[in-house]
Order: sequence, then structure tokens, then C-alpha cells
Amino acid sequence: MRIFENLESEVRGYIRSFPTIFNKAKGAKLTDEQGVEYIDFFAGAGTLNYGHNNEQISKALVEYIQNDGIIHGLDMATTAKKEFMQTFDSLILKPRNLEYKLQFTGPTGTNAVETALKLARLVKGRSNIVAFTNGYHGLSQGSLAVTGNNEYRDESYISRINATFMPFDGYFEDMNTLKYFRKFLEDGSSGMDLPAAVILETIQGEGGINVASKKWLQELEAICREFDILLIIDDIQVGNGRSGEFFSFEFAGINPDMVTLSKSIGGGLPMALLLFKPDLDQWKPGEHTGTFRGNNLAFVASKVSLENYWQNEDLSNAVKYKEKILKQFLEKIAQKYKNEYEIKIRGRGLAYGFEVKNDKSIASELSSYCFEEKLIIETCGSDSQVVKFLPPLVIDEELLKEGLSRFEKAVDRLFKEKKQKLKEEF
Repeated sequence: MRIFENLESEVRGYIRSFPTIFNKAKGAKLTDEQGVEYIDFFAGAGTLNYGHNNEQISKALVEYIQNDGIIHGLDMATTAKKEFMQTFDSLILKPRNLEYKLQFTGPTGTNAVETALKLARLVKGRSNIVAFTNGYHGLSQGSLAVTGNNEYRDESYISRINATFMPFDGYFEDMNTLKYFRKFLEDGSSGMDLPAAVILETIQGEGGINVASKKWLQELEAICREFDILLIIDDIQVGNGRSGEFFSFEFAGINPDMVTLSKSIGGGLPMALLLFKPDLDQWKPGEHTGTFRGNNLAFVASKVSLENYWQNEDLSNAVKYKEKILKQFLEKIAQKYKNEYEIKIRGRGLAYGFEVKNDKSIASELSSYCFEEKLIIETCGSDSQVVKFLPPLVIDEELLKEGLSRFEKAVDRLFKEKKQKLKEEF
């Protein structure tokens, strides 16, 4: 690991949680240079919904490269882009009665968010954007302004203007937080300028797996329509099937004005996409560009993943089935330790959180103990107090259960050691 310590910036993060050198991956497994296999419950922070080195995707990419397919095409017309758009329209948009224009932004999620914020301000002629507590939308400057996590919001480089934060669903437990938002909009002296848009995740991935309810999302959409505010859904981490449906907002029956997609939309390769309603397409030609807008290799990978997994309900049904296994297993652990720890389980689809409410340090310790059990799993939340489960959607049932068994071993070992330490202190 010395080469990384000597040459790579101190900004490196995940390498500190998982101190080994990985060199192979397949499906839901990672293998390091010593040949040690790990079960992956992190999936590239939601980028690998279809698993590492998916066979169909890998085969299509190799064939495309061997046939001298276009690698870099700026925003010119290419066969790969044409076929991706046709497939996305026929398999994703039309079956859901969604009518969106597609804009290919720079290749990461924050590029899609920046584009959405810029377009919303252009269309509405207003600068204010409403975001929500614990939301995460990226770390470039505009996206960071609407990101709630204090760890990233350093006073020296963040622009705090033109963004107003409101409490997310459940922030005040049983209180309807949208009453608070509505009051700000109705009161001319609230100090909040009428926003151009509202941006949110339906499931806050980095914020702690906080799940917005169907009723809350429907009420938020109604408020946006009443006050002429654009509704932007950030589906970068929990879209592409993570919730059990392609878009995480489908269950609520809402129709966002804009949707940001990245991570798994590229089939594991860098790609970001902004969807918006046709009447919002008010850009001038070339007004918002970027050298790597539209990765042709990602178009190939995405087309194959859409064709393989979204022509029917098989993947959605599989995710919902595996959710039951995951949820029941975590609830069993919570029940086992209910007299010692206040454990909260929450999530939807294959995005779940495990939080010990009376000890915020446990999640980070559990991540380390899981690594020792050969399980890759990360934390999230404002204080990294939630263990985050994001396995590949295609993980088989046996491997999912094995990973959960390893998690339980880590929990048992950690809690036993803490109990022993407490006895020694007294």
C-alpha cells in the first residue's frame, strides 16, 4: 500500500476503509492481489447494479472495440448513441408514459446536477433552489451548495447563496415537514425567495438511507405545481432499479420535471444523463457543453443492460424478493440485541440502512469488522452512523445470504467485545 500513501493525495477515502489492493472482480465478488475473495455489498456506491464484469456487457464492449467503434464523439451523432436513445425510449420512457428530452452531460453525477440547476434557473429566471436536510447531490460548487452534509461544506470554498434548505420527510419524526415549506412560500416575509426548483432524492443514499413516503412526495409535487416550481429528482444512486423499479419515484405516481441519472445508467462505465420535459428545452445550441458528454462505450454498456434487464419485470421482482431477505435478516439482528441497543432498520429495494441510535460510532467499527470477515460494506449519514447495504441487484440469493451471515458475525463479535470491555471497566 506504500505507493498509494506516498503518491496519492490525502483526499483518498475508500482505500482507508478497505486497505488491500484489489485486482479482479466478478458479479458480487472482489479479489485482492493475495487471492482473497470479498463479497461486495457496496457495488461502487451504486454504480454496479448489474455486477462487476457482467458477461453480456463485457462481451458487447469487446466486440464494439474490436470493430473500431467510436470511442469519443463529443456530441456528434454516433451509432452507439442512436441505439442507446432508441432503447432507452422504448424500454424505459414509453412503457411509463414519460416524455423527456435527453441531455448528455459530463460523465459524473454532479455534472448532471449542475446542468439541472443551471437549466432550471434559465427557464424560470430565478436563482434560488430548495434542497433538503441530509441531501447529497455532488461536490462540485453548484451541487455542493445544495448538499447538506457538513463534512463537505467548508466555509472557504462553498458558495452558500441561492440555496435554501428545508427539512426532509421524517426530519422532525412525525411532523409533516411540508407544512413548514408551504408556510415559507406563503409568507412574503419568510425571507425565502421563490425558488426556481426543488431538488431531492427519494431515498437519501449518503444522508443515511432516509426514505420519503409516497404521501410526502405527492404533496411535494402538488406544492411545486401550485407555486410554479420545477421538481428535480436526483436518481443518481437509487435509480436504475435500486428501489425495485427503474425510477425510484415510480411508486409515488409523480411526474418530475427533471431527473438526474448516473452511476448504473452507464452499465458500470462513466455516464451521466439529465432528463427534462420538452417544454424546458430552452438551451441555445452549444450553450452547455463538455468534452466528455456522451461516453460511447457507456452507451454500448447501457443499451445491453437495458435490453437484458428491463424488457420485463424479472429484475424488479428479484429486487423485491431479495429486499424481503435483507430486511428480515437485519430485523432479526435488531431483535436479538433489542435489550442492549436501539437499532433502526430502514430502506427500500436493495438500499438499506442499519443504525444503532444509542451509539453513533458502531457503524464505522462494523464496516472495519466486516472487512475482516471479507465483506465490503460502507457507512453513510451525517455522522457516518448508518451501515449502508448496496449489493449488486443481480447478486444471487445464496451469496446475499452468505454476505448477511458475515455481517451478523461482525455484529456479534463487535457487540461481544464491547460487552466484555464494559464489564472490565466496572
